[in-house]
Amino acid sequence: MKESKRILGSNFAKIDAYTMQPEEYEEIPELTTEWFEQADLHIDGKLIRRGRPKSSNNKVLLSVRYSPEVVEYFRSTGDGWQTKMDEALKEWVKDHAF
Repeated sequence: MKESKRILGSNFAKIDAYTMQPEEYEEIPELTTEWFEQADLHIDGKLIRRGRPKSSNNKVLLSVRYSPEVVEYFRSTGDGWQTKMDEALKEWVKDHAF
């Protein structure tokens, strides 16, 4: 069997062999307390997580199956179709409350 090698498109040997020159260190900004405060990386000593902000209206993730015509209808309404489906179900629940 012929051995295959994965080609990454980078020359890691060249990168590993590179030695940084003293004048290049001047290009690197000093990481001061002020820099970290400005970067908002910590609040009350805790690391801030980036990404989508936490919603006050938490939703439950679950797997559910719908008939194709229901999914096709809501998808045909465009962007936000899942939110529209959620709103339609909430309306149904409100109208059929015990």
